[in-house]
Amino acid sequence: MSSLALVFRQAKIYSGNTAGGDSVSAERKYHHGNLREAFIDAARNLLESDGLAGLSLRKCAERVGVSHTAPKNHFGNMAGLLTSIVTQGYAELAAMMAADVPDGANRGQRRDAALLGYVGFAESNPVLYELMFSRDRLVLDDPDLMQQVRACFEILSDISSGLDWHEGTALEKDGKGQVALWSLVHGYAQLVTAGRFKKDNMKGLSILDILPTILSESER
Repeated sequence: MSSLALVFRQAKIYSGNTAGGDSVSAERKYHHGNLREAFIDAARNLLESDGLAGLSLRKCAERVGVSHTAPKNHFGNMAGLLTSIVTQGYAELAAMMAADVPDGANRGQRRDAALLGYVGFAESNPVLYELMFSRDRLVLDDPDLMQQVRACFEILSDISSGLDWHEGTALEKDGKGQVALWSLVHGYAQLVTAGRFKKDNMKGLSILDILPTILSESER
C-alpha cells in the first residue's frame, strides 16, 4: 500500500472513531454558564411534554446535543437537576405573585394579585407545579432552593398578616392565617389544574370568588 493510501486510510479510521465530534462541538458552543441553563430549559420542555417519567439526564443531553455525561458535571445526578428546575420554578412563582401589584397597593390588593399569580403559575406549569412539592425527589437543603422558597413564603406571610379569621394571640392568628390562606390557594390550584371543577355552578370561579368575606381590620 502506498504511503498516500495509508494516510487516507488512517484519516478515515480517525474520522470514524470521532463520530461523537458533533457532541464535542456542541459543548463548545456553550460556555460553562449557559450550558447549565440549556440543560434546565431542555429538562423543563421534556417535563411538560413527557412528564416526570419521561425526563432523564441522558434525554436532556440528547436534546441539547452534547455528550451523555455532560449533565452530571453540572447537576451531579437527577435530584440535582430536578432541584435546579424547581428552584427556577419557585423564582417564577414569586415573580408572578408579585406582578400586577399597583404602586402604593394595600395588603388586600397585594393579596389578590398574589393569589391570582399563584394560581396562574400552577395553570401555566402544571407538571412543574406538582414537582415543586415532591420533597422526596429534591435536595431540600440546597441554598438556592431555600432562598427562592423563602421569597415565596415572605409574600404569603405578608398577604396573610392581619386576617381576622381566627381566635388567639396576634402571633397565633398570623400562623393560623398563613396555614389557612396557603391551604386555600394551594388546594384550589391543584384542583383547577386537575380539571375538577366541572359542575355549572363551579365553572369559571376564580380564587378570589371563593375567599371568605371576612376581611382584616385594615380593609374594612
